[in-house]
Amino acid sequence: MAAGNPAAAYRHEALGAVASTNLSAMERAEAGDPGLLWITADEQTGGRARRGRSWISKRGNLYASLLLVDPAPDSSLSSLPLVAAVAVHGAINSMMSGHSSEVAIKWPNDVLIDRKKVSGILLEARKLADGRFAVVIGIGINVGFSPEGTPYPVARLADYVAGADPQLLFAHLFSIMAEELSIWDGGRGVGRTVSRWRAAACGINERITINLAREQVSGLFAGIDDSGMLKLETEEGSRTFAAGDVFFENNKNG
Repeated sequence: MAAGNPAAAYRHEALGAVASTNLSAMERAEAGDPGLLWITADEQTGGRARRGRSWISKRGNLYASLLLVDPAPDSSLSSLPLVAAVAVHGAINSMMSGHSSEVAIKWPNDVLIDRKKVSGILLEARKLADGRFAVVIGIGINVGFSPEGTPYPVARLADYVAGADPQLLFAHLFSIMAEELSIWDGGRGVGRTVSRWRAAACGINERITINLAREQVSGLFAGIDDSGMLKLETEEGSRTFAAGDVFFENNKNG
């Protein structure tokens, strides 16, 4: 990676309409791409979100995926979503400079403006036929369009920033993601990444409900542990969670 300018090592391929930028990035990996490659698209016809949900992908928003190949030992990969969230938070914050609205991260890696979801992140990984390990960080950010009928409040950047532009937002994301991955340093800098995530977190010390596949659990959100797992103080004691959908008690919709 280039000394003094981590972003110099990264490449960018801009596309028109694709099924999914994550799928396009993984296809590049399977064809032998060495990684550090961004794929962006104007539109996705089959965008996906966490837990198998669809991601509505009309023109006017940012759809981007970053391909990493062998980015860290397996034991360190669980903290990579935190890196992605901190980078997206930083990029949106850069666009919101001087604005009084709160930009924050909802565990594990949604980014909110005034507690309305503006961004989602989906990480996918695969062992390649040649033995390499590919990770794709997929990012969708509502810039000029936000979906309707969602189970949680949503926002778009254009509601806060006049002339909000996906290309300008991506320029911020391109450089900030490189910086955050450099700080993370293949997992060796996870402590700094966790600290940066905590500084941007939404709802610490508030009551939340976590929706799991077979149960709902409520309690006090105590932040995250050093590996990025959510800590919850319940009436029965302390619990940690590796996955789940978080809902704030003072905002039942998300």
